[in-house]
Amino acid sequence: MAKSGKTKKALLKRVKITGSKKILKRHPHQGHFNAKESRNKTRQKRGYKNAPKSLVKSSKALISRYM
Repeated sequence: MAKSGKTKKALLKRVKITGSKKILKRHPHQGHFNAKESRNKTRQKRGYKNAPKSLVKSSKALISRYM
């Protein structure tokens, strides 16, 4: 399979790459409908968390330019 060399911009909008090349992602279900959840649940969803290994493995090929 030939590599195109282009970066998948859709993936870059959804993840954050740190200076040490770690991939971070947002918590799921963070966008809306959060008023009915408890304070603890809402607070735990703030910020970014480390992406699972399965996402890291598949996304390295898509954003190889930044890795």
